[in-house]
Amino acid sequence: MLTWLTLQLTALDAGFAVFQYITLRGILSAATALLISLLVGPWMIRRLDSLQIGQAVRDDGPQSHLAKSGTPTMGGALILVAIAAATLLWGDLGNRYVWAALLTTLAFGAVGWVDDYRKVVAKNAKGLPARWKYFWQSLIAVVTAGYLFSSASLLPETTLYVPFFKDVALSMGWLFIPFAYFVIVGSSNAVNLTDGLDGLAILPTVMVATGLGTIAYLTGHTDFAAYLNIPYLAGSGELVIFCGAIAGAGLGFLWFNTYPAMVFMGDVGALALGAALGTVAIITRHEIVLFIMGGIFVLETLSVIIQVGSYKLRGKRVFRMAPIHHHFELKGWPEPRVIVRFWIITVMLVLFGLATLKLR
Repeated sequence: MLTWLTLQLTALDAGFAVFQYITLRGILSAATALLISLLVGPWMIRRLDSLQIGQAVRDDGPQSHLAKSGTPTMGGALILVAIAAATLLWGDLGNRYVWAALLTTLAFGAVGWVDDYRKVVAKNAKGLPARWKYFWQSLIAVVTAGYLFSSASLLPETTLYVPFFKDVALSMGWLFIPFAYFVIVGSSNAVNLTDGLDGLAILPTVMVATGLGTIAYLTGHTDFAAYLNIPYLAGSGELVIFCGAIAGAGLGFLWFNTYPAMVFMGDVGALALGAALGTVAIITRHEIVLFIMGGIFVLETLSVIIQVGSYKLRGKRVFRMAPIHHHFELKGWPEPRVIVRFWIITVMLVLFGLATLKLR
């Protein structure tokens, strides 16, 4: 919205043209989302607390978590409001990629909100039944994938690029739809599984979003894309504003979610943020790089798959508890140690993921 306004004002004063630069708008988007989170956060926490929308803690997990019972949850709604506001203010609303990423994020957030509402407000321990949660996630992801496929006008938009290799690119054709579906749904659930400790999921999300925003800028710039031998995707640079909003909103939320947390994001935040990362990776054609940068999310998901598979096949558990962050807690690691070490690993993985842009 402000992009259009500053474009009109440029006719009166050329100085307003600076607001057309993606880099500046990305920074302003992050700052706007951060400010919204910091200003609205205290009011939201008080409101959730007054409504007794508190987290229920499993009694079969680490005993240290029992003290967290009653902590306000569904705080992810604050993240989504900040992301939406910042993106709509500073993004190009005529860009199809911006709308695809934003609407997918909000739709997944709606699924998470229903699940959280049923658990916390309606006191239904099962929340939204798994089959229905998966159904709605699948439907949204298929619609997004179908839209991106049908609106693609150039071959690179549906081609799978493999990092480390200059000439390895696989044209997927209609297989793009199921592939994109698995990336979006998988990423959504992976972030959700990681969201089990204070700040554990949100800061890696911020870091990965920042990495993907960098990639979006490069794929949307003809010279940089040619120099790095990555696909040039016209318009993808606008996702810098969306990724900036995720980073700003996430940092603002972390202010209240850091250990010991004053609020939890809940499924409304975790499912949405995971879907956002998956969608941006699909649009920029860097799904494998997302797999690298989001290695913590992948590790958490694999730990659950391995644990369930091992128990069903052998009747034995591999980990003391899954997801794997609980395994380390039960081994005696204090919660802050688990969190910070996972953050450090994510920093290294994001840097390595960005390094793949040159290692081709």
